[in-house]
Amino acid sequence: MSTHGEAPAPLSECDEPLASRYDVALLDLDGVVYVGPDPVPEAPDHLRKAAKEGMRIGYITNNASRPARVVAEHLASFGLDVIADDVVTSAQAAAKLIASEYPKGSPVLVIGGEGLYAALEEYGLTPVRSSDARPVAVVQGFHPDVNWVMLADGAHAINEGAKWFATNLDLTIPTAGGMAPGNGTLVQAVRAAVEVDPVIAGKPAPPLLETSIERLKAKKPLMIGDRLDSDIAGAHAVGIASLWVATGVHDAHDLARAPKNERPTYIAPDLAALAQKQPGVTVDGSKHTCVGWTAEVVNGAVAIKGEGEPYDGLRAILSAVWTATDEPKAPAKTAKSATRSSRRPLPKPAPALGTIAVDAALHRIGLEK
Repeated sequence: MSTHGEAPAPLSECDEPLASRYDVALLDLDGVVYVGPDPVPEAPDHLRKAAKEGMRIGYITNNASRPARVVAEHLASFGLDVIADDVVTSAQAAAKLIASEYPKGSPVLVIGGEGLYAALEEYGLTPVRSSDARPVAVVQGFHPDVNWVMLADGAHAINEGAKWFATNLDLTIPTAGGMAPGNGTLVQAVRAAVEVDPVIAGKPAPPLLETSIERLKAKKPLMIGDRLDSDIAGAHAVGIASLWVATGVHDAHDLARAPKNERPTYIAPDLAALAQKQPGVTVDGSKHTCVGWTAEVVNGAVAIKGEGEPYDGLRAILSAVWTATDEPKAPAKTAKSATRSSRRPLPKPAPALGTIAVDAALHRIGLEK
């Protein structure tokens, strides 16, 4: 269920800095604020500047491996002014879901690490390590120490009737060494041995963002992330604005292929956008213009003309591609037939996502792979 109504239209204009328009930033962590142990270049400076403008900075993560306190300590090591109350994890969202269904003290089997134990205790539940404790629920979240014994014991408990909760279904997680298997991969292993699907707490499911909005007292939040299928889709699920940044998993090519529920309100190369206005796109027939760039789809490819900032060009390209894929073409006009049985031609189907060539246009604006 939507928390804030319908999300704003993709590629919306904002005539003031984002840090002035929105009261709370809901920042994804992996790929947005840090990658592995290290900060994304200049991200801490951008966040400090946004905080000085009055924006509350909240840190929202699908990763359930660490308690909020430990995440806050990690962020503070970058020079950020952050406490545990500024961090909301998928472990906390999952624990809240379980606590809403079972009484305090109920035993819950953990497939995961310290983050889940801390969250369950915060919500008055009793984390257990074995299915022998007859848990009422099983909660599964990412941790590098998760092993076969944990997965098998969780499957046993689920098959005995314990309700299954998962913090998230992200198949991968960014690390300093590159992409690695995420919690979704481990959830698939358990799912192979049981006959039910888990209840999901993390993005793109609503519980994590709903919990974050509540805990951070956000009235006009802005979700910020690098993943279209979790961060941006999650913002759509609860009806809030979103900012996509190019510092993590997905890129401009992924944006061009994004379905409607994965299209961000704003796009930017990095968190410097919080201090900036966001231009909109004007449409005149088949032509889509953003500042100095104009794009249109011609014969199955994007043609773009102009000059200026690359991301203004990207906005024009995305507007042209998304419009072309969303709307069927009008039927061609034909001469009236003398026979009553003649019928108007059907509209031509819209091209499928990913079938419009964008490589040359992205190269033209300087955003090729």
